[in-house]
Amino acid sequence: MFKYLDDVVEEIGEKNVVQVITINASNYKNAGKKLMEKRKKLWWTPCAAHCIDLMLEDISKLTVFENIIQKGKQLVKFIYGHSWVLSLMRHYTDSKEIIRPVVTRFATVYLTLQSIYKAKRGIMSMFTSQEWHNGPFAKNKDGVVARKMVLHDANFWSHVAFCIKVVIPLVSVLREVDSEERPAMGYIYELMDAVKEKIAFNCGNVERKYKPIWNKIDKRWGPQRHHPLHAAGYYLNPQLYYEETFTNSKEVREGLYACMDMMLSGDERVQADCQLDNYIYAEGDFGSEVAVKCRKLRSPINWWLRFGRETPELMKFAVRVLSLTCSASGHERNWSTFELIHTKKRNRLEQKRLNALVYVKYNTTLKQRSIQRKRV
Repeated sequence: MFKYLDDVVEEIGEKNVVQVITINASNYKNAGKKLMEKRKKLWWTPCAAHCIDLMLEDISKLTVFENIIQKGKQLVKFIYGHSWVLSLMRHYTDSKEIIRPVVTRFATVYLTLQSIYKAKRGIMSMFTSQEWHNGPFAKNKDGVVARKMVLHDANFWSHVAFCIKVVIPLVSVLREVDSEERPAMGYIYELMDAVKEKIAFNCGNVERKYKPIWNKIDKRWGPQRHHPLHAAGYYLNPQLYYEETFTNSKEVREGLYACMDMMLSGDERVQADCQLDNYIYAEGDFGSEVAVKCRKLRSPINWWLRFGRETPELMKFAVRVLSLTCSASGHERNWSTFELIHTKKRNRLEQKRLNALVYVKYNTTLKQRSIQRKRV
């Protein structure tokens, strides 16, 4: 794995690589550390989307979550496993679907629970309707169980609501780090700090409710929560830095300086350090009326390109950091494309042709998503 990653860096050029992102499995982690030992100017970082997905998996093993997820799966399986029931549900929910496929498996579980809750009135109306009582599943074993769960289980809907309000803030962060709308490096540090507070608030600040969730998050995020790149992105994001809520802690500053030491050298490092004062105290172009008004209007990258001309070394460094993604979950979509093409009937494809087909199919999908996003 180290050799594969090193060969890619060599092909692209070490000076053009800021970070290498992989999932946080031990073999990838060790390969990333070896890569950093050899390539002194780049970072290895774990995939934030994969990390959050593991958090969601850990949370789903807590008793209340595990029970309600099993019940939700049972209900969905019954509805979507019988065309007559599915047609009736769509009638009473105004053709709304309750299955919500997304990038990661465990996010799908919670978004499906959210869809079930949004369709609560329609689903309950279906099970109390005359069509249901006269239909073929009114006395069916699975139908009786599903109806009893929806109408007579005292805890079902309250537990669904609890699971949603606790976990959806984390799913929102997952969407953000996996989004193609904007690079997430300037936001991940603040997002992960804020998500725990949102969860606590949604639990009514009752410690016995939110503390087990916090523990699951800290277990996964703790080892990389203060990664230098995340801290540097947070510090260099004008949308966050100039806010009163900005945390100018020692670990944030040290993360910034660590990135500057690694990514800059010689005169560039000295110049960027001197220019940092302009940014800190909003001096020169950074303090102009237009720059202040544009802090929230422009993307962090465009803001630096527009107002950082007086600090060229610092601007170049900031743009490189803020342009980074935090997720490698695109490889999951790429692997899905591979599995779609490399089927049992087509498993004799030559490697070169297979790679070409995956390349074309995946990039065609990327183009379609881009076109669709522009239309919305």
